[in-house]
Amino acid sequence: MSFAQIGLITLVYQMSASVFQPVFGLFFDKRPFAWTLPMGMLFTMTGMLNLAFSTNLYWVLFSVFIIGIGSSVLHPEASRITSLASGGRRGLAQSLFQVGGNLGGSLGPLLVALIVAPYGRHNIALFAILSVIAIMVMIPVGKWYKGYITRMKRDHIALQPHMQMPLPMGKTVLSISILLILIFSKYIYMASLNSYYTFYLIHKFGVSVQASQLYLFVFLIATAIGTLLGGPIGDRVGRKYVIWASILGAAPFTLIMPHVENLYLTTVLSFCVGLTLSSAFPAILVYAQELLPYKLGLISGLFFGFAFGVAGIASAVLGNMADRYGIEAVSYTHLRAH
Repeated sequence: MSFAQIGLITLVYQMSASVFQPVFGLFFDKRPFAWTLPMGMLFTMTGMLNLAFSTNLYWVLFSVFIIGIGSSVLHPEASRITSLASGGRRGLAQSLFQVGGNLGGSLGPLLVALIVAPYGRHNIALFAILSVIAIMVMIPVGKWYKGYITRMKRDHIALQPHMQMPLPMGKTVLSISILLILIFSKYIYMASLNSYYTFYLIHKFGVSVQASQLYLFVFLIATAIGTLLGGPIGDRVGRKYVIWASILGAAPFTLIMPHVENLYLTTVLSFCVGLTLSSAFPAILVYAQELLPYKLGLISGLFFGFAFGVAGIASAVLGNMADRYGIEAVSYTHLRAH
């Protein structure tokens, strides 16, 4: 496939995982449903099984679209349940929730290198076993949430009470817009590394496909660690400090990386970038939820969805640029721009 086709696949997945998330979030704000978590994972499993046996680009696009719908269904309600279960430590709870996704994302390339690359694409179907395990884990959570919804209705307590906003509506809209801009800058960068970092390493340093997946794993595991740290640090020192330190702190590493001619130093810099940049998202999401506390599903869907959407658009644009100018030129330009 061309880089443009790879970008298109990412775009379709990210768009289906983004456009529908605020819609589902707003719907579940009004009508909470206890079984959204296993239902979302069922969509993901169906998409993965289709992906394993797809024979053309259109089938691949359909498969990743279904996987994206799984994210749209799962994330808003999962974020709400995380908030309910936090015991007041919402930053820590949100970090633990998100680090699950980041850890899974980091293990993905490693599993591809170990299972799919040597033995064939059909082995993607083996990952459906993980989906079944996840569904089994989510069923007790769904039962707990169903009991919570039943108790609230029985006691005539509003599931989504209209809570007092900390800021006037105008300032709230402005603040959320700024947070979305920060998410925009973060996820364009993350999307480029997720989609094209392996090709960059293969082109510049001549590493094998399997080795490139292992280097991508290093970057992605750093994002998992950063996500885990960002929430509790925000609980302790304040979310705004974590947000600005994360966004600005990644700049020195990104400026140095295009000029590095050593593979291992590039790996170290990518680890530092992933660690620093990923710590912002839990703090950003919880801060936005605190600004609009009676619309947790909408805010979660909006921010998760916007992140996925921006990543998809960036991947498609960068894919076309890579076909035209070369992967190394695009990597240099993008890292400097960030």
